[in-house]
Amino acid sequence: MGTPEHHEQSEDCLSLTITTPGVNGARPVLVWFHGGAWVSGAGNWKCYGGHRLAREGDVVVVAVNYRLGMLGYLRSPGVSEGNLGLADQLAALQWVRDNIAAFGGDPDVVTIAGQSAGAHTVQCLMGMPKARGLFRRAIVQSSPAGLGLGNSRAARRAANRFRRYLDGTPQTAPASAILTAQSKVASTSAGRLQLNIATGVTPVPGAGPLPDEVGWLAEANSRAPGLDVIIGTTAREMAAFYALNPGLQRLRRIPLVGPAAANGVERVVGAAVFDRPGRRLGRQLSRAGARVWMYRFDYAAAASPFGACHCIELPFLFGTDADWAKAPMLAGADPKDLDTLGRRVRAAWLGFIRTGAPPSDLKWPQHTAATPTVYHWDV
Repeated sequence: MGTPEHHEQSEDCLSLTITTPGVNGARPVLVWFHGGAWVSGAGNWKCYGGHRLAREGDVVVVAVNYRLGMLGYLRSPGVSEGNLGLADQLAALQWVRDNIAAFGGDPDVVTIAGQSAGAHTVQCLMGMPKARGLFRRAIVQSSPAGLGLGNSRAARRAANRFRRYLDGTPQTAPASAILTAQSKVASTSAGRLQLNIATGVTPVPGAGPLPDEVGWLAEANSRAPGLDVIIGTTAREMAAFYALNPGLQRLRRIPLVGPAAANGVERVVGAAVFDRPGRRLGRQLSRAGARVWMYRFDYAAAASPFGACHCIELPFLFGTDADWAKAPMLAGADPKDLDTLGRRVRAAWLGFIRTGAPPSDLKWPQHTAATPTVYHWDV
């Protein structure tokens, strides 16, 4: 993604960043959940600024900070049942319902959106009974939907490792010790070849506000007829994770077969974690009565080592060109292409936020079980 500006890490993290064109009136509202594998990121990073969306679409943009890592997702008996970060995100939506009118927003026209771990949050909220009535539309950008709602066994294993590595107890250890132990958990979970991107720090079904899989599916299907949804991925989701992986770099150096084999690993994992599960989610919601639009982001900057990787669509939506200028995934990008494609992408998201459908001039067909269509984004 690039290197965001420095922010002091703090447990005092339950905050919102609100960007509004004005406090009078009742504008559509976009609530944004950032990604970061449930362990990093912040809604108040400049690169997630909602100024262009607010200005170009006359909407209110709300970016959410929530508890991350073991502070937000530790599942350990006697300490936490897990999903505290999800509880924070639910509380943010409840706050928006009760207070956004004071910032010029319409609490009855709320779209929730997220990317990566934030997209997984959106996925969870669509089947969370306590979130019923808090939003009308949803945008799911590169959700690791292959993880399902999470993995209780992996969360338990990560918690055991965390307790073993932690100097002190979760209730008394300083935040620095918690972060150190958490980092060791991530390194161990990645495996000898560092190919596993699932650390066990994740939501888990049946804990806190998140129902189990059966309850989630029943709720999601029940709410689907009143829901508009955009779901999408990028062409090379895993490139950002695997392009610099030492094991795959060694594999690429094997004459003749190495590059193809490494690319094959990247494609197979990307399809299993992001692409195929995302399409299944689209089919399931469509069959249940939701209006669904699917996309794939194919744009790749000329000199980027990552191609159309995880996060590549974010510079076209949030922040400014200057905020993303040093992002390696945009190396060699033509500024005119960034401007032209950015205006098209923002117009599509804004049209959806305002009306529940992308603008008609895009000719982006609705995705149904009978006619499964995917819109491709490129210059």
